[in-house]
Amino acid sequence: MEEYLKVLITAMIPIGELRAAIPLGLSAFHLPVWQVFVLSVIGNMIPIVFIVFLLEPVSNFLSKHFRFFKWFFNWLFERTRHKHSHRFEVLEEIALVTFVAIPLPVTGAWSGAAAAFVFGIPPKKSLPLILLGVLIAGVVVTLITLGLDYII
Repeated sequence: MEEYLKVLITAMIPIGELRAAIPLGLSAFHLPVWQVFVLSVIGNMIPIVFIVFLLEPVSNFLSKHFRFFKWFFNWLFERTRHKHSHRFEVLEEIALVTFVAIPLPVTGAWSGAAAAFVFGIPPKKSLPLILLGVLIAGVVVTLITLGLDYII
């Protein structure tokens, strides 16, 4: 039971997310594939639900009460939207799913939630897109892990 909890918690942690949880569950703990996959996806999505719904209220509060945060969020949004808005506007949904689905550092559900916020994608629209990206990433990481286990 402790191994299952470790997989779930590992999937919740930014940067590692399910890219770390799936190999941990399959290679280190030798748990069943479907259980590791389900735990990793659930663990990856738990913090994302809170992030997606809380980023805007928290940033609004900080911007309202602290000049630094108002300046920072204005700078961040203008810079990011200016650099990436054309590509993102054209392929908004595909871009978000792809960004989350690519299992590389600095991509994933945490970064996808931040990108959805910066580009103004509402939570009810962004959550299913992020979940789809997490599912795709989970399949990719699972296949890579199983292939590496087979080779090694």
